[in-house]
Amino acid sequence: MMIKATLLIAGAVLVMSTPLALAGAQHAAVSGKQGTTSRPFVRAHAGMNVLYDQRDNDNGIGVVSQDFEEALESQTSQGADDFNVPKKAEWHIKEVDVDGAYANGSGPAKSYNIVFYRDAGGAPGAVADDCSHAPFADNGSGSLAIRCKVSLKGGKQGAKYWISVQANMDFAQGGNWVWNTNDTIRGSASQWRNPGDGFGSGCTAYTKTTSCIDLGEGGDFSFGLMGKAGH
Repeated sequence: MMIKATLLIAGAVLVMSTPLALAGAQHAAVSGKQGTTSRPFVRAHAGMNVLYDQRDNDNGIGVVSQDFEEALESQTSQGADDFNVPKKAEWHIKEVDVDGAYANGSGPAKSYNIVFYRDAGGAPGAVADDCSHAPFADNGSGSLAIRCKVSLKGGKQGAKYWISVQANMDFAQGGNWVWNTNDTIRGSASQWRNPGDGFGSGCTAYTKTTSCIDLGEGGDFSFGLMGKAGH
């Protein structure tokens, strides 16, 4: 499979086509492009139901969301996207299913960080809960089922939350992990940040993804939430 990798080198942007597993790469890619594939919706796993699902309408371009090694710390970045818990409901999330891909290497990641934020005026706000260094099952190409047990409440009016999925992976060992985007925007458009600005986007705080990276990616990230709903 071929991808389109965008490398930022000393402020200059170089776009090139490379194999999915690229040996000797020295810079992380801010995005990866692969042939658009038709992925099934999230299906209920044993003992779990689909609580939320936006894994359809794959755009074919993923955006890096990764905690890099110390030498590339300035390129550590995160994507985030929103969802709503209905009023008076309580979601007992057990698993996060994510569509992604490995670029400039074949992975796998060591683990994944999941962070759930409360909404703050249409952007990720205070952390509601998180699963740091969570274990996962990988289909071999970068799509994942990540174990994460979190309970979120909708309250009297319903509640909007944001989720961030971030790979823990050294670029020197596994390359990039990119989070697939889709063209259907549900709720607010996804956001992305690169606090060290190693990619030169200027998005050191969470900002609308398509304002940070203009490579034809979709407006939302692809993910689903599995577990049980209560009241």
